Amino acid sequence: MEKIMVGVIGTGFIGPVHIEAIRRQGTAEVLALSEVNYETAKAKAEALGIPKAYGDYKELLADPEVQVIHICTPNHLHFAIAKEAIQAGKHVVCEKPLAMNVEEGKELVQLAQENDLICAMHLNCRAYPMVQQIKNMVENGDLGTIFAVNGSYQQDWLFKETDYSWRLEKQFSGESRAIADIGTHWFDTVETITGLKTEKVCADFATFYKTRKKPLKPVETYSGKVLEAKDYADVPIDTEDYATVLIKFDNGAHGSFTVNQVAAGRKNRMYFEIYGSKCAVAFDSEEPNQIWIGNRDGSNQIMMKDPSLMYAEAREFSSYPGGHTEGFADTSKHTVRKIYEAVRNGKAAEVDYPKFEDGYRELQLCAAIVKSAQEEKWVTVEK
Repeated sequence: MEKIMVGVIGTGFIGPVHIEAIRRQGTAEVLALSEVNYETAKAKAEALGIPKAYGDYKELLADPEVQVIHICTPNHLHFAIAKEAIQAGKHVVCEKPLAMNVEEGKELVQLAQENDLICAMHLNCRAYPMVQQIKNMVENGDLGTIFAVNGSYQQDWLFKETDYSWRLEKQFSGESRAIADIGTHWFDTVETITGLKTEKVCADFATFYKTRKKPLKPVETYSGKVLEAKDYADVPIDTEDYATVLIKFDNGAHGSFTVNQVAAGRKNRMYFEIYGSKCAVAFDSEEPNQIWIGNRDGSNQIMMKDPSLMYAEAREFSSYPGGHTEGFADTSKHTVRKIYEAVRNGKAAEVDYPKFEDGYRELQLCAAIVKSAQEEKWVTVEK
């Protein structure tokens, strides 16, 4: 079997995550990468053991050996690169968000539908083994009718006034920050496993740091990575640190969701509780190898990840026996596994993987949530 040849564009935090996930397939090889310039690309390629380096993504797209493109750049570049990659005849795996707005997302979905190519999203949180177990529990009627869904996605990486990232700036990240960055993972995961669709939202946004201190140079250039007051510039912030969203689902269920990027002690916690007419179930991504099952007329349960106890359809997302921890990196491995299965078998194959349509769905949700927060009213999510 010939290996699938892959090119990765962007090597910040998430780029190496993709590279590791690709290499874990055994059926693919990361042949090339591109970065902001050739010097950076060459240094990254050497550090990561990748044969080819390009200082311009257009050069990578023109490489006839590369079959699949992984887009791991800041948000504002996703649309152009995805569009050009499809036009170059490449399969595409894009980081969320798919684009900067609904209009761009719609164009990419249409382009993907017109071409015989796999156009996928890296919406990996749905691929936790125990998330898949919950999905199968819902499908098999274990929860009964779903009444309510509550949850949150909390982080503390922007807890301090001196914490800074391109994600804070709308020209790079889009109209929403916290919702678009991590809230999309929560909504995609919840909608995927419950089969419900969010119909209406009512949102409240908060920006706790009206200004932040932006380093004048990359922190890494400073000895000991310690900066003084003169090394910062005060920058106004107009993206949300925090949001709460009330939800009405299409089956009549209700819900609530909170996202917070200044939550001290919460490193990367996606949490949800699903309340059904038979029982309830909860998942915490900081303890991903177990789920809580709540009962009215009996003891509550903690179900540990163990393929021998899981539904058959969920077992393929667990590579190791019970007691062997699987986490974030494994979700990317399984997401890429499903995408590459589709690449090998063709667009018409019955393979369940996150598609551009799912990325478009998240853009529609974000647009409705942002509008709701701005107008302080319930907003219907565009279909």
